[in-house]
Amino acid sequence: MKNLFLACGILLLAACAKTPDWDYDRTANFASYKTFAFVDNANLAKNTTNYQISPLMEQRVREAVTRELKAKGFSQVASTQADVLINYHASVEKKIDVDTISYNAGMGHPYSARWGYWGVGYETHTSTREYEVGTLVLDVIDRNEKALVWRGAKGGKLKKNQSPEQRTQVANELIAEILSNFPPELM
Repeated sequence: MKNLFLACGILLLAACAKTPDWDYDRTANFASYKTFAFVDNANLAKNTTNYQISPLMEQRVREAVTRELKAKGFSQVASTQADVLINYHASVEKKIDVDTISYNAGMGHPYSARWGYWGVGYETHTSTREYEVGTLVLDVIDRNEKALVWRGAKGGKLKKNQSPEQRTQVANELIAEILSNFPPELM
């Protein structure tokens, strides 16, 4: 029973990790926003040196944001005319997974007990794995107020050895998920 609760808890945490994180100004008049432009100095790779965060990925992000916002009824205009400005950045962190398995080590079988002079034998096997987690953050700024009104972010493991088509698909899906709550449904 304890293992069942543990498994349910792990699945719940995994499900939560797949949901984008959003925050917004509840006083902002999102219904008045009709046009957008990108911040002039927006730079995806500003704070990272990861090879996957490149000008090619930046182009994919811009195209995906443009497509999603146009599908929501926004028009892209010059930054001096836009209701909102879109800024974005990415970060990459190295993470380490550590797995430890302990088992009985008797009689050459991992699950049997070995009785002898020293009693029951146990062995422990530990493995480590390093991986990178990337986070993409999108900011929506009210141009007139010069204030952040909405932020969305999502992170996940960076996958290596992807084709350009796969990277484009990942960018499109990521942006669609992040912008799924923009503009927010205010109650």
